[in-house]
Amino acid sequence: MSKPKVAVFSFTGCEGCSLEILNCEDEIPEILNHVEFVNFREAMSERADDYEIAFIDGAITTPSDVEEIKEIRERAKVLIPIGACATLGGLNVMKNYKGLDYCLKKVYGDKADWFKTVEAQPVEAVVPVDLKIYGCPPPKSEILEVIKAVLSGRTPRIPNYPVCVECKQKGNVCQWLKGNVCMGVVARAGCGAICPSYGKPCVACRGLLDDAENNACKEVMAEHGLTMEQILKEYQLYNGFYEVAKK
Repeated sequence: MSKPKVAVFSFTGCEGCSLEILNCEDEIPEILNHVEFVNFREAMSERADDYEIAFIDGAITTPSDVEEIKEIRERAKVLIPIGACATLGGLNVMKNYKGLDYCLKKVYGDKADWFKTVEAQPVEAVVPVDLKIYGCPPPKSEILEVIKAVLSGRTPRIPNYPVCVECKQKGNVCQWLKGNVCMGVVARAGCGAICPSYGKPCVACRGLLDDAENNACKEVMAEHGLTMEQILKEYQLYNGFYEVAKK
């Protein structure tokens, strides 16, 4: 029986999420017993277009990106965005707020008209996706969980509770009590509360909960003296593509 063929594609981003797959060093030999990688720029020079499973790293930000992701979707039986840029649009979405013309001129100067761009957007804004792997970058454990789930035909176990839960489990002092703005109250857990555990507030790089109590979060922020404009900026850092950040 032939092994499912896997491709990993990189669009607009730092490609750190692609590299995180390679960081599964101890598990890769076992993974290769069950799948065959046929396209992976960070790991191999060979290229093939006959794949069943496609992992997508990075946001869609150019007309050519749009065409390429549509072609990949047509070939892949399972398409999985991996990381904040692919699942949320990520930090790339900040250019949408500045304006495309401004950003082109800021980066390319008098050569701005040489380049084509569109508003930054997550993969699911262009084509349907089957699963998502969250994070900036995703934890290895979640990458492995999704791979195992796809191969076994089950639903992956992805957390859908707030980062606050993981903070409490670790005994962290609440970042709000330290005077910091923390999105952990509405951010999807699964990172092990890594930022608060090292003294930094959560910025919701794993996205917002499916049923996030956004009004409650805004009330918490308002109690700590933030204006509506400041509140929206906190949402916009990673989640600016979605309507919750525009309200």
